[in-house]
Amino acid sequence: MLYRAAKIISVPLMHAVWRPRVEGRENVPARGPAILASNHLSVLDSFFLPALLPRTVRFVAKNEYFTGNRLTAMWMRSTGTVAIDRQNVTAAQAMLDAAVGVLRAGELFGIYPEGTRSPDGRLYRGKIGVAWLALTTGAPVVPVAMLGTEKVLPPGTSVPRIHRIGVRIGEPITFTGDAGNARDRRRVTDEVMEAIAKLSGQEYVPRYATSVKSEA
Repeated sequence: MLYRAAKIISVPLMHAVWRPRVEGRENVPARGPAILASNHLSVLDSFFLPALLPRTVRFVAKNEYFTGNRLTAMWMRSTGTVAIDRQNVTAAQAMLDAAVGVLRAGELFGIYPEGTRSPDGRLYRGKIGVAWLALTTGAPVVPVAMLGTEKVLPPGTSVPRIHRIGVRIGEPITFTGDAGNARDRRRVTDEVMEAIAKLSGQEYVPRYATSVKSEA
């Protein structure tokens, strides 16, 4: 109920201010589980994408998003976002376990394979969690490209700016393989990142974004 109310308020405002263009909305399954695997340019990605789709999209987010900005926290709670402690050594597995529960309930789960926001607008190497989820649950992966969201809320800013945004959604991909096999996990992840890159047009960097950030 809270989610519907939030969308009724936020979607008209979003269209008026940021004039979003959505391509491929029909590629999101009308029912049943699916993994929406997206690039990650802004914290607002988790706001724009669910708001522009008819079905609820569940994400995980670090605890800080639930204790900082009140508007952000309200949206996170209204969309059923799962909070995790990223400092906990078991955080990654906790996220995956939560995602399995979402998918087995027949819902949509959103994930950013890069693991963090891009530090410079390029697309970075994906982490294998998306592959583990796809191979464990059998849910199709729907590649997604967010466009222009980094210009709405650049890193280090707190007030959104006016800039047109876009979302491109590719066709669902079903993968086969063994979730316990490292080669299968890497293969699937790389295929997902390739699909995202084709949609986004971003330059691909064969490094993890987290390592690049740690060097800055």
